Amino acid sequence: MALKGRTILRLVILTFGVALLFWRHIGGQHMGSASGEHAVSGVIRATASSAHPTKPPPLRHWQLGSLDLTSCELPHLNSGATTAAWCTAFDVAEDPARPQGRHIALHVAVIRSDAAKPDADVVVMLAGGPGEAATKDFADTAPYSGILKHHNVLLLDQRGTGGSNPLSCEETAKTQRAQAPGTAMFDPDAIGKTVASCLAEVRQKADPRYYTTTIAVDDLEKVRLSLGSPRFDLIGVSYGTRVAQQYLMRHPDAVRSVVLDSPAPNQQMLGEEFAANLESALKRDFADCIAAPACKQAYGDPLRTLYKLRDALRADPHQVTFRDPRSFQPVSRMLTPYSLASVVRIFAYEPETAAVLPLSINAAANGDVAPLLGQERLLDADLAGDLNSGMSMSVICSEDADQLQDRPQDADTILGNRLIDSLKAQCAVWPHGAMPSDFHAPLRSDRPVLILSGSRDPVTPPKYGDEIMQGLSDARHLVLKGQGHAVLVRGCMPKLVERFIDHPDPKKLDARCLDRLGPTPEFVDFNGATP
Repeated sequence: MALKGRTILRLVILTFGVALLFWRHIGGQHMGSASGEHAVSGVIRATASSAHPTKPPPLRHWQLGSLDLTSCELPHLNSGATTAAWCTAFDVAEDPARPQGRHIALHVAVIRSDAAKPDADVVVMLAGGPGEAATKDFADTAPYSGILKHHNVLLLDQRGTGGSNPLSCEETAKTQRAQAPGTAMFDPDAIGKTVASCLAEVRQKADPRYYTTTIAVDDLEKVRLSLGSPRFDLIGVSYGTRVAQQYLMRHPDAVRSVVLDSPAPNQQMLGEEFAANLESALKRDFADCIAAPACKQAYGDPLRTLYKLRDALRADPHQVTFRDPRSFQPVSRMLTPYSLASVVRIFAYEPETAAVLPLSINAAANGDVAPLLGQERLLDADLAGDLNSGMSMSVICSEDADQLQDRPQDADTILGNRLIDSLKAQCAVWPHGAMPSDFHAPLRSDRPVLILSGSRDPVTPPKYGDEIMQGLSDARHLVLKGQGHAVLVRGCMPKLVERFIDHPDPKKLDARCLDRLGPTPEFVDFNGATP
């Protein structure tokens, strides 16, 4: 994923965006079976004859296993560019236990290898969120240049996202965006009404109980069998690491290797430690400012300033006006402790934006909210309409919310317990699906696994990767210095992932090139850091 700027944030603002409800990735001939023998030849055929034998018509179809794939283009976010792929609609029952009931179509895309005869195993990109679509997130961002040398890449929009019967609530989202953000964000009654409105929209085309991780894993296995039963190399990012772990637990023989980028252990409840993890990341980020003479002279102790600003907003939440960086027109919104927390958390996701936090917090504390809220406005533009909030609630309400408890130790942090309270309010309305009794059991596997973490990840800190490592016999955990959430494309990481997939021996992988990574120096003004 050549994840640039806000694309990383789009991938991984993730569950927090859900909790606040609208807050806001080619000539191979065939795919092989797990044995390495090619189960089905990949037959390509044209849809029309040509009058000139020396100039054959464009190739339109590609037969892989029992799937008839059609030439397609995957659009890039906020761009006219596209990625060439082969697509099909894959039919599944919405409720697997009732095949005679409603069926939905899953959007399947395959990006073809550059090799004339690609390796038998297939790389699968698993998107974050929950609520992101693989064909949108990875069309222009995955580290394909290396992977495609020897492998085909499968992108499957998880049910409820992208082109797979998305559980979006467009009318509710429009209403929410029209309101002043931050005014009633944590009012349980207001949250309940918003969720009920979204649910009414979703129920016109779906039953939200059947859009869980477990059923999505079953979908992925059905697609694999239809492709001719190749083994998978799974690459999961953030929430996608939950899907990867669950798939490995349920179908171990179908997996050749796994990459877990910014993972959460199976036993971790989404949202439970978000406040504590953010607090730890901010302390590490701000410690660099205090240690840099120019930054300390300009901003003192940024964490102290942040808390003073938070306390002032507790006493006096108020309307602020600034220019929208997209339209340059004045916009107004309520600035509250909760909207402040959301912006700070977004900035903490990656080192480039974390480096701007001391400057932006100081400006806001002195009455200039434009640096902080203007950037949030740009991020909101990227997020708008991209996260499928209904699918996100189906996952979290079914798999996590019932086990979330308020944490007194987090009450006075920047994020506090409001996220947990919001999730509970949402899931009091949203239907809950079923999950296996061992869903939250620790992962146990002997498959080759490469775990990637950012040392300053505000969502899934390195300790989570260490926890997953305890159940793995052939694994390695790489912690990228000074990095945040979603590190798949940081530094030389794309090359390392390519090498690992070609030769999945994590302990022999030479990762010394990562030593060159580090945090982004703090900005002392809008021209950047001092030399």
